[in-house]
Amino acid sequence: RSEISLSSKHLKVWDLRLSDAGIYTCEYGSNTVSISLHVFKLTISLDGHFLPHEIPVLTLMHNASHPLPDLNITVFNSNNDTVRAKLSRDKTREKYTLRLNQLEAMDSGTWTCHVHSDSPLIDHSIPFEVKVLGFQNSDLERKYATVDSTVILSWRLNFHKIKWKAGFTGQLNWKQQESAATHELLDFNVTARGEQHKTKKSSRFRFEILESKPDSIIGVKLPKVHFNHSGQYQCQLAYNQRHAQSKIELVVMKVSANPAGPLPRGAEMTLICQVSSPLPPDAHLRWERVNGAQTDVKKSKQHEAKVEVNVSAAGLWNCHLIKDNDRKISLNYTVEEAPAWISYVITGASIGGSVLVFGLACLCIISGVSWQRRRQRAKKMARARQYLLENKTCQCQQ
Repeated sequence: RSEISLSSKHLKVWDLRLSDAGIYTCEYGSNTVSISLHVFKLTISLDGHFLPHEIPVLTLMHNASHPLPDLNITVFNSNNDTVRAKLSRDKTREKYTLRLNQLEAMDSGTWTCHVHSDSPLIDHSIPFEVKVLGFQNSDLERKYATVDSTVILSWRLNFHKIKWKAGFTGQLNWKQQESAATHELLDFNVTARGEQHKTKKSSRFRFEILESKPDSIIGVKLPKVHFNHSGQYQCQLAYNQRHAQSKIELVVMKVSANPAGPLPRGAEMTLICQVSSPLPPDAHLRWERVNGAQTDVKKSKQHEAKVEVNVSAAGLWNCHLIKDNDRKISLNYTVEEAPAWISYVITGASIGGSVLVFGLACLCIISGVSWQRRRQRAKKMARARQYLLENKTCQCQQ
């Protein structure tokens, strides 16, 4: 593993090992030159292949002629930012262990372990690769949609970007509430060559699997969102019995009226705007009438998922979901005035109903009085018959 250049008298050693450390002496005539060779060996846990939130551990072995110096070790990430590390070493100063912070998917890249010593002077950098397989999405996103709209939910994996060379599997699940049962929508696997295969599972609703080039996106398309399609959609991947996941919470809005239909003249209806889950503190629902006054505005209270407004006139109303002063989604509801004949029918029906009720009441009263009189007359006749029976006499002939 070594050779000496006869022209330059240089010694070249390949594939250095810790055991190659020590003092090398070159003698040429009466001249003697000695060099102390320090050999470092850096290893990283899990062979540098991580999932998000995992903690890498670096092990630095140092061998040289004794006594060994106390090393100052600094770790830099792929952005050349200093990384905090919990450092420990053994008493012989041969082994250093560095426990780093949790990793995220964007931490992938070439990192550097810098070794420094004042005496003897050592100033050496050791590069190493960190690959974090994960999503380019955040751990939890919130997406807003209106009823009957089309929604695309997608997760972008980074295995192409970081040149991940190992196979892994995954699946996409949905559940309407945190405590509800989980439904598997699809599963997928990615080979060591980066080829992706997806399989659709049974579902309570219709959706389409997104096809993308390159194959780094897992996604579904909901062509017509229903209110009960809301909930948490979780994409999970698995590698060597370890897991990583990213969630998208779908919040769906709908509007309705009570009672439904055209608004008769002089009547009122209630417009209802609601979302499928409570809103965060920085979001609210807002009803407002188009071209209306400031009084024609109704806002939901904090954390409420519904807002109602009473309407007594025809017009166009909009319900907005506002977050951080930004309108995320909107739905409109047109209050139509009922035709005049409907108002007349309703008024007539109301008057007719009142007359009918009055007539029935009178009939009941008359019937009651007549029945009472018949009852009293029957009682009088019964008393008269009883009187005659009690006072009946017999007349005998003389």
